[in-house]
Amino acid sequence: MYFAGIKDLFNGELVGYAMNEKMTKSLVMQALFRATASKHPDKGLIAHSDSKNTYTSVEFGKRCREMGVHRSMGSVGDAYDNTMAESFFASLECELIDRRSWKNKTEARLAIFTWIESLYNPTRSHSGLGYLSQTILREN
Repeated sequence: MYFAGIKDLFNGELVGYAMNEKMTKSLVMQALFRATASKHPDKGLIAHSDSKNTYTSVEFGKRCREMGVHRSMGSVGDAYDNTMAESFFASLECELIDRRSWKNKTEARLAIFTWIESLYNPTRSHSGLGYLSQTILREN
């Protein structure tokens, strides 16, 4: 399975994501749509991505402009341009994917969704937030 995700770089939350059997432009567009549905682009949502063709397509750029999303893309071969996304994927792999196996793709999707929505987004502490979690920030 392939995974496309968009993080809110302000608070470290994964605000839009999608999964599919193929890495396609529509997968990336679905993640973008979900990100803008959960966040208000007028508040400065930045979509950071790598330079794969699914993220550099004219359609993706046009949709970002239409939705008021600023694009950020690192240079080819720059290992430091996408550290927040890479950190998310490392956590997902270490804490969930490497520890389990699933009978089918539906089970895997549900497990990933549950991990993101019940563990990663609400309880993960982020260095950029003084090592606080979303739950603690919302309580204060």
